[in-house]
Amino acid sequence: MRKIVSLFVLTFATVILLPAVASAAKPAANSSKPTANVPELVGYDLSYPQCKQSPPTGQYFGIVGVNGGTAATTNTCLAAQLAWANKSKAGSNQPRIQLYVNTANPGEVIDQITTWPTNNTDKTGFTTANPYGTCSGQNDQACSWQYGWNRSVEAALDRFAPAARSAGIDSSAAAYTWWLDVETMNTWQSGSGAALARNTAALEGFAGYYQAQGATVGLYSTAPQWTSIAGSVGAGSNLNGLANWRPSGSSLANAKANCSVAPLTAGGFISLTQYVQKNLDYDHSCI
Repeated sequence: MRKIVSLFVLTFATVILLPAVASAAKPAANSSKPTANVPELVGYDLSYPQCKQSPPTGQYFGIVGVNGGTAATTNTCLAAQLAWANKSKAGSNQPRIQLYVNTANPGEVIDQITTWPTNNTDKTGFTTANPYGTCSGQNDQACSWQYGWNRSVEAALDRFAPAARSAGIDSSAAAYTWWLDVETMNTWQSGSGAALARNTAALEGFAGYYQAQGATVGLYSTAPQWTSIAGSVGAGSNLNGLANWRPSGSSLANAKANCSVAPLTAGGFISLTQYVQKNLDYDHSCI
């Protein structure tokens, strides 16, 4: 998940989200026979930075970035990478094909963008039951939520679905896990509790569309980035209870250890961890 730019820049512990490494199990006490090695059922994540590279092989699951670095762009080799993920081997508890999308909230610079919502209707003509009320084009929670919803509609219908059909896989959003990539190198509001509340509303909107389709939603972020973007999340939020995919440095050992870190929101759990080696993103399943 290597990303480019935006207005609000904080560093991300790199591509979070590395080679199939065998992990030797510790022999049981008083046992004279060593325990057999347990193979790592490795997964990888790819997106637009890997478009000109040959993808890794032998993966047990593949996670593909739908966007091209920001929430408003498309991964130019999305179809090819979806076809690659579809070749994943059986055996892992993880779904063979998973997706991730960029998230953001540019409400503080709405004079510089053309995609900020002015009502509660998305591009399909559907009028949403916006939990924050009526969006009228202002930088508030209602329009932040609608912005997230609208971006998810675009990611699913305009970016993912055509590529999925080209790759010969199910093009419905409901068939997949959608990870919300929450990183400070994208555009976020800042400087106050109200700003963080608007960011949270945007993330709830991003998640809300996929959940309405019946899809599984998860969160990809580090704890410091999550705190700086969303802060604390209220008890009634649809972000609570979600699976986490957590960046874990550059070793499988770190990735395994991070299966035990605290989740980003109440009731959540760590499903995946990521580590980076030789410019390749490896993913370890915690479930």
